[in-house]
Amino acid sequence: MIHVLAMIETTPGHREDFLAEFHQVTIPVRQEAGCIEYGAAVDAVTDLPAQQKIGENFVLIIEKWASLEHLKAHLVASHMTDYRIRIKPFVQSLRLQVLEPQD
Repeated sequence: MIHVLAMIETTPGHREDFLAEFHQVTIPVRQEAGCIEYGAAVDAVTDLPAQQKIGENFVLIIEKWASLEHLKAHLVASHMTDYRIRIKPFVQSLRLQVLEPQD
């Protein structure tokens, strides 16, 4: 299994536009072979002093895949190609981290 964290910096004022497109693609992604988890997260409102907020223009995509091969197949899926075209106006940058769990 692998974990994927994708930090998306959205164009100012367009985080909700990005999230609307993201929510449309979650259904076909979650049906892909090897998809264990796929979802978006934004800052929670807390009073925890150690919390470092990612900011109002950021979305963290949290994914789990059965294998790197499943992730690679996901990246070239036709619904992902279409999705990337739709979100392009809303995305300023992307930082991707692929991690291995150390249980």
